[in-house]
Amino acid sequence: MKILIAPQSYKGSISAIKVAEAIKQGALNIFPDIKSLIIPVADGGDGTLETLVESTNGTIHNSNATGPLGNSIPVIWGTLGDSKTVIIEMARISGLALVPQNKRNPYYTTSYGLGEIIKESLDLGYRKFIIGIGGSATNDGGAGMAQALGAKLTDENKKPIDLGGLALNEITKIDISGIDPRINESEILVACDVNNPLCGPNGASFIYGPQKGASPEMVKTLDDALYHFGSQLIRDTGINIMKIEGSGAAGGIGGGMVGFLNAKLKPGIEIVLDSLDFDKSLKNVDLVITGEGQIDFQTVFSKAPIGVAKHAKKYNIPVIAICGSLGENYQDVHSHGIDAVIPIIPKPMDLKNASDNAYELIKNTSEQIFRILKTTW
Repeated sequence: MKILIAPQSYKGSISAIKVAEAIKQGALNIFPDIKSLIIPVADGGDGTLETLVESTNGTIHNSNATGPLGNSIPVIWGTLGDSKTVIIEMARISGLALVPQNKRNPYYTTSYGLGEIIKESLDLGYRKFIIGIGGSATNDGGAGMAQALGAKLTDENKKPIDLGGLALNEITKIDISGIDPRINESEILVACDVNNPLCGPNGASFIYGPQKGASPEMVKTLDDALYHFGSQLIRDTGINIMKIEGSGAAGGIGGGMVGFLNAKLKPGIEIVLDSLDFDKSLKNVDLVITGEGQIDFQTVFSKAPIGVAKHAKKYNIPVIAICGSLGENYQDVHSHGIDAVIPIIPKPMDLKNASDNAYELIKNTSEQIFRILKTTW
């Protein structure tokens, strides 16, 4: 028997690699001779950097960059084991978690540091990028990132606009001729799991602005600023990001990366599975086990367990998900390739207790699954 273990992290509790190791140990307790392959996965959000670096024997890099508030901060980014591909989580550079609650203001937060890390990677010779854009603190359409890479966004006095989403209203000229020419030699994949447009009621400002500190009045101003920014980009460059699905992701970074860097937007789990050559690993596998912290109705929207299941089903391989808890309409996953969902909680317990004991709980749940399987295999 051969199993493939491909969970993502249980956010805030246990890493993907530890989840996988716990599942493997539970299986070995029942089938000492079982063949297992561990491939931790992620969906482009939190934990993607570490997961891809660990899974490919890559490297973590430490740098300094401009944080969302405009000050220099220590940041990390990674390279995969192929020594060719850079992995960047925007949240580690321009993320909401880096901004204290009382300082959250998308009028002024910037994506400039993301551009700095891309430039640093280019200086080191890298030309292939995977960039996860979830968890941003910004609403600047990627303008800061573009400025760090050489684009000129100027006001009526021909001076560079200030950093942040509010300053987009001041743009009278966008000149992309000075963008680092090495961008044209690069392949940039952006992990983007939403289809929000840049502007409007379903756009970046209205949907994501409030969680970044924007009041209703600020949301309208920011939406107008992004509209002006997008319109100016069309006038000055001929590039139209206004209608692109996903352009509103991460405060408009999705659109900015397409417009300024010719990036490709793609579901995060698909980028990760392609990077791990996942389908090749499914050869001769009898069972796939995946999982995440909570399985619910949101899981079917391109989350990691569903991506794993879809690939497994191409080869008619059964899929079991082990999760921390079951949420609303968790049964939806059964029509998307996951055959059974098993939670790890054996009795009522608080979140801290469950998190502190996640490894043992996962191992014990895995063991029970394989006890059942032992009666048929």
